[in-house]
Amino acid sequence: MRFLTSALLCAAIFASPAAAQLSSPEQVMVETVEDGFETDVALLEEITLINSGSHNHAGVKAVADVLAPEFAALGFDVEWIDQSAQGRAGHLFARHEGVPGTTKMLLIGHLDTVFEPGSPFTGFVREGDRATGPGVVDDKGGIVVILAALRAMQAAGTLEGANIVVALTGDEEDAGEPLEAARRDLVEAGKWADVALGYEGLSVLDGKDAGVIARRSSGSWTLTTRAGSGHSSGIFSDHAGYGAIYEMARILDAFRRELPEENLTYNVGFMAGGTPAELGEDGLSATTSGKTNIIPSHAIARGDLRALTGEQNERVAGKMRAIVAQHLPGTEATIAIEFRYPPMAPSAGNAALLARLNAINADLGREAMQPYPPSRRGAADISFVAPFTVGLAGMGPAGSGSHAEGESIDLRSIVRQAQRSAILISRLAREPSPQ
Repeated sequence: MRFLTSALLCAAIFASPAAAQLSSPEQVMVETVEDGFETDVALLEEITLINSGSHNHAGVKAVADVLAPEFAALGFDVEWIDQSAQGRAGHLFARHEGVPGTTKMLLIGHLDTVFEPGSPFTGFVREGDRATGPGVVDDKGGIVVILAALRAMQAAGTLEGANIVVALTGDEEDAGEPLEAARRDLVEAGKWADVALGYEGLSVLDGKDAGVIARRSSGSWTLTTRAGSGHSSGIFSDHAGYGAIYEMARILDAFRRELPEENLTYNVGFMAGGTPAELGEDGLSATTSGKTNIIPSHAIARGDLRALTGEQNERVAGKMRAIVAQHLPGTEATIAIEFRYPPMAPSAGNAALLARLNAINADLGREAMQPYPPSRRGAADISFVAPFTVGLAGMGPAGSGSHAEGESIDLRSIVRQAQRSAILISRLAREPSPQ
């Protein structure tokens, strides 16, 4: 893990909010974001009305086509990175070269949503300062925050010297395969960067904006149990054993009792048992049949695994394998565990970056943002670059109902998040790169 320069870290720790104030360019940024509010909402509406479910490749590309000129107008070199070989549409990257030797920043968002073309949840409905629509906060609102911040920087004259890469992936909600290829360009950008900012939704804690310095991983597991079948009258006997469903129940209940610890969850998404039970080709369904008087021969279950660190992932996976290996008589069981999205573990560098943001909050007359509990945040693309750079997540707008019909956004949160971002990026852009 690389850390911020000692000068930056000291500024994070010793900044005095009472003595701080906005510079003239920063005042311009604040006013520019405010003045551009309705323009930003109009852009949000335009891209929300384009369905860009992860598997709607044409829709993802259409959103990118709307956004590419917006970045080009700000002086960015725009690139479409085709991902058809990974079974996805592609990524939109925008690069801005500033003063050599200064802080390099990676801004991360995504073009896709969970709502595929067949979803009944469509449209963009605005009621005052709230709007509803598919992906309106996850993550089309985050993209609008990025653009609003960059436009404000351009107006204030601070964008010209900034070294920035904007990475908008086209498959954050369902990454392409192989994962290494699907995230290769993002990881390379993370190795280049000194600071990464993730523009998924703002976290709110007890009604107050919070900072995200850590996010958990996202993995999956598939558990399969097998047993000899036979007449149900022989169940539990030495010759017939316990059957596949009781073995499945033993394992899942042991997970419930033996695995709990802080920042760890392991949901069971679905399961099936009978004679036989089979996992669907999509990995998201299962089929089974059986009778009450037949000992079941097969059972299958799938679930997820979320942890705060790589060490926690590996340690818990080891416990799960050990539990699975303790078979009931007459049964067998296997578990396959796949780590997909890595964790964004908390670090001193991340905490220092939040302190920098809180100095800006003080300058703006806003409350400090407390660290948000990582157990309440899921995985995101920023986790792929977390081993290489310091970062903050949750830099996008506030909202509710992500991934569900009725997803909504607090439109005014675009303003405060873009103002924070513009000032933070501008201040970092003046400082030497720690590399």
